[in-house]
Amino acid sequence: MNAAHLHLILNHVPVLGTAFGLGLLAFALWRKSEEVKKAALGLFVISALLAIPVYLTGEPAEEIVEELPDVSHANIEEHEEAAEVAFIGVLALGVAALAGLVWRRGRTVPTGFASGILAASVAVCGLMAWTANLGGQVRHTEIRSGTSAPVDGADKDNH
Repeated sequence: MNAAHLHLILNHVPVLGTAFGLGLLAFALWRKSEEVKKAALGLFVISALLAIPVYLTGEPAEEIVEELPDVSHANIEEHEEAAEVAFIGVLALGVAALAGLVWRRGRTVPTGFASGILAASVAVCGLMAWTANLGGQVRHTEIRSGTSAPVDGADKDNH
């Protein structure tokens, strides 16, 4: 297993973890559930921790894929720049969530604090989704803007 493989295996975890954490925290606020609030905060912490190896394997993964056919250096650079911002965002979210868990250990998480974390998680989810989309474009030419999937000759006959 090389760095590119590890990067591809792990990169989904912080993206999905942040999104699930957002949904879980929204549900917790709606249901006024302390246990679910704390579970959501814990999920943000785990997502931030797992973002570290994803980020650290990014550069070695670039070294592996940059010379492959159909890989655009511009796509890699755009993904890398977005990843830096998303990484800072997810780390900040994770640190804030951890601080809330430690600060409120055994006590109620204030609704205002949880609402602030929810707002931050919306922004971080957007950053993570954008970064993931750009990362997908590195090797998946079919999702690059301005391109269309080739139409197979047999499919043309069936329409």
